[in-house]
This record gives sequence, C-alpha cells and structure tokens, in this order.
Amino acid sequence: MGEHLDADGFAPLRIKRVVRETSDAVSLVLDVPHHCSGRFRYQAGQFLTLRVTLDGRDLRRCYSMSSAPVEDELRITVKRDPGGLVSNWLNDTASEGVELLVAPPEGRFLLRDNHRGIVAFAGGSGITPIMSLIRTALATSVRPIRLFYANRSRDSVIFADTLSRLVDRHADRLTLTQHFDDDGGIVTPTAVESFVAAAGPADYYICGPGPFMDTVESAVRKSGVPRERIHLERFQVTQAPADAVAAEADVTTDEVVIELDRTTTAAPYRAGNTLLQTARTAGLRAPSSCETGSCGTCMARIVSGSARMLNNDALDDDEVAEGWVLTCQSLPTSRTVHVVYE
Repeated sequence: MGEHLDADGFAPLRIKRVVRETSDAVSLVLDVPHHCSGRFRYQAGQFLTLRVTLDGRDLRRCYSMSSAPVEDELRITVKRDPGGLVSNWLNDTASEGVELLVAPPEGRFLLRDNHRGIVAFAGGSGITPIMSLIRTALATSVRPIRLFYANRSRDSVIFADTLSRLVDRHADRLTLTQHFDDDGGIVTPTAVESFVAAAGPADYYICGPGPFMDTVESAVRKSGVPRERIHLERFQVTQAPADAVAAEADVTTDEVVIELDRTTTAAPYRAGNTLLQTARTAGLRAPSSCETGSCGTCMARIVSGSARMLNNDALDDDEVAEGWVLTCQSLPTSRTVHVVYE
C-alpha cells in the first residue's frame, strides 16, 4: 500500500470488517495504515469521499462516518438507494479485504464548541453523522441530547440496538423519540414543533431526505430558533429548478473567468450549468466533494460579476458577504463572472 495520496487526493484503504445493519444498509470498517493515520483523523459529523469505477465510469460519492473520533476505528454506513449506483454496489459486493480509494475526511457538520444542549433530527440514513455527533457528545461532555429519528418502518431503523443501549446507559442525558411513517404518516410540522417545545437552549442538527429536512428546518425556524443554531447536512444533490433558471433568463451569461492553480481560464457559459460544471466543461480539475452545498470543498470567491446559490449549508453570512460561493450550487446572474479558487 502506497504511503501517499494519489494526484486526486485518494488513498487505498482496505475493508477490515463488514457489518450488516439492516436489509438495505451496511457499515464498513476501514483499515487505516499507520502512515496514513494523520490524514484520516476526523471530527464527528464529517464524511469520506469514495472513488469507484463502475462500467468504465469514474464515480465519487460521499459517506458520513457513523463511528466517533473517541472510538478506535473508522466506519462509514451506506444505505441502499433507488438508482444509487455506488451505494447499491457497496451493499451488494463490499467484503472484508476489498480495497477502496478514499479521500481524507471533510465537512462542516460539526459539534459547536459550547455547553448548550443538542437537539438532533435524523431521517433514514441521516442517522449516520448524527450517531457520530451523539457518541462524541456523550463521551466528551455533559450536554443533554434529544434525538428525533424518523423511518419508514421499524425494520428500516439503522443502529436500533446501539441506540437502545445508549439510551439505557445515558438515560439522564439522552432522550430518543422514534417516528414510523407506516404508523402515523410522514413527519408533520406539528410533531417537530412539539419536540422542539420540550427542549431548552440548544444547537440543532438536521440530516435526512430533502423533504424531511425542509419540514424540520421550517418548523424549527418557526419555533424561534436562531438560524446560526441550525446546522444541516444534505445527502441529496440539489437540482436547479426550472423557475430558478428562468429567473436568470433576463441576464444572459456569456463567459465565466476561472482562476485555479495560478492559471486563468475564460470559459464559455452554457445556460443552466453551475460554476463548478462550467469549470469541468472547460477541462479544469476544480475541487469538489459532496456537491450538495454542505461540505465547502468547492468554495471560491467571486471578484466580479454575481451568482446565486441554490443551497448553502456550509458558508456563514460573513463569508457570503465577502464574495465566497459554493461553486457546485452557484448559477451566474451577470453577463460575465470572475471566480477565484484560493
């Protein structure tokens, strides 16, 4: 096994153990060699990017750690997804000893360094980073934790036994509420508001399918929680809605100027493409990872012109004010745009 990351920042890691969590979810414990240990240290809530080649296609997908830094292992959990090429391939074929190409941890879905309580909402596989956060908070703090965990049915609950043990062991600090769609329908704003009403001052962590996250975020905001205390991690790529593209039709973007690796490239713009897609079309290897607007890997600064972000769960208001954007989520809104990767 080589001692260095390849040109794209990936290292080969072997699967040390495979844990079948449910019929459609699997955990993979990865063996990190000593010479790579520094690069693969992580914070709770972060994710790894895997690169696999399937049917001749180079595919990259992000998977959150379900382990916690206080544990002596690196584990990701992958749920089968309709149309999910890599997720389904891992569920079907991952076995002990198989080598995966993995990039070091990234992501900003992190525990905030304060003494406030933690209120977490997880939907389906969104429990993965939430588990890492909860395990870390239980081991390193005395913060109270409230978890709302939604699933389609009881047999789709990932980490059911682990959560039960954690609740038993930390009954004074950890409260778990489970919701099953096949019992009561999808999660409603009323259910979210009721759960929030019982919490004191807290930071809020939300992860799951898009509609679930939208419902929860809206209800939490309606309950009066300040925006800076709400932290989101999306697994689904945000697509540019037709009305968003149409809204920019009054201004035709002709060109995007991209500064990357000390080289300036003037790229023609194709309507509907993000800044990241434009860079790729121009043959540039622009940095990216999650492509959902959550990790911040693709961030760059607009020095002239303008763009609007479809989704932003990574940049704070000060960064946006300084011109920073997530290029994977940014549509140009001026005739020319000059963007700098720093």
